[in-house]
Amino acid sequence: MLLAVDVGNTDTVFGLYKTGMWEHVWRERSLAQESESHYASKLMLHFLEAGISFNEVKTVVLSSVVPALTPIIQKMLRSLFGDDTIVVGPNTFPGLTIAIDHPHELGADLIANAVAVITRYKQNCVVVDFGTALTFTTVSKDGEILGVAILPGLVTAVKALFANTAQLPEVPLKLPESAIGKNTVQSIQAGILLGYEGLVKSLIHRIRAEMGGDCIAVATGGLSSIIDTLRDEFIEIDRKLTLDGLRIIGEKVGGKVTN
Repeated sequence: MLLAVDVGNTDTVFGLYKTGMWEHVWRERSLAQESESHYASKLMLHFLEAGISFNEVKTVVLSSVVPALTPIIQKMLRSLFGDDTIVVGPNTFPGLTIAIDHPHELGADLIANAVAVITRYKQNCVVVDFGTALTFTTVSKDGEILGVAILPGLVTAVKALFANTAQLPEVPLKLPESAIGKNTVQSIQAGILLGYEGLVKSLIHRIRAEMGGDCIAVATGGLSSIIDTLRDEFIEIDRKLTLDGLRIIGEKVGGKVTN
């Protein structure tokens, strides 16, 4: 059994993989102020409710984009599973080249996404990750991360608008029927949701053009299914893509790697 841990800015995701499938996926809030024991107790409860022993886990892979939380989660994993955690970094996966100016600035989740699409498709690909940040990671068919585009995610954009305007309410992320909002909620939905629809299409098309037209697109992230009208842009929408990349890294590397 393999345990993949993806520490994101909003949530930390724990995935248990066995016999060809993700048997369990659990989410906890990413709270850097919490201690190792907080996360240990959460994970122990999940394992207890699932009827799984820690001894069944043979491989642990960690991806984190929250530097303050990384050592806390590492210490927790070490206490529960031993010292052999694979910590994903730019030099973790053999055969993956990171062709950007400062490879250590690249998020470990984006590395996992790249590993997943390289293994699965073996084609030029742009991975669109709808998370706290909205990221576009371009990967070549030769296993090279060519670069990334980053902007605020959908929830981040709505919260920023709400936090900095006295009269605007928080709104549900629901695609409106019209771009001409008749009330405040519809107006924000039209601006954010339909605006992001056009933004995503435009960036995908521009990246594809820069790749000579030969580039598929894959979506992932917790908000990847919100804008239904974008479905035709993607060959696949897979919310577990990051976990699957971590699984592949764990299966291929198989030992402790810390970058």
